[in-house]
Amino acid sequence: MKRDIPDLAGGLLLSVIGVFVLVYASTQYDIGLLRRMGPGFFPALLGGVLAVLGLMIALPAIARKGAPIRIAWKEALAVLSAILVFAMGLERAGLVPVTLASVLIASIAAPDRRIGWRLALALIVTALSVVVFHFGLKMTVPLWPGQ
Repeated sequence: MKRDIPDLAGGLLLSVIGVFVLVYASTQYDIGLLRRMGPGFFPALLGGVLAVLGLMIALPAIARKGAPIRIAWKEALAVLSAILVFAMGLERAGLVPVTLASVLIASIAAPDRRIGWRLALALIVTALSVVVFHFGLKMTVPLWPGQ
């Protein structure tokens, strides 16, 4: 009998992360009391809630039949390649060319094959990135190569 693997794995992963946050917050920070909460109270509470919600997703998935898992290899490869290009090229090439390249690479797997909307998307995302990160947040990321 096939199980609902995505929900089972996702719920268990959420539960593990929640338990980790709960344990870390309660051992590394002061929890305090309900009337006088310490810095670890809220993270511990959120970790506990995340663990419970993860179990609420995972437990019903044990009894539920699941469909076969289909991995979209082309799409996954395009997105992972775009992330790698961005991460490895940001310092050397600058924000503008790397963002343009990353968006164009990520859009390779899109069902629409026209280049016009891809270029428009790349230009809009690049412009927004420059406005947000360079002008808005004043990050010291180079915009162009050699800066």
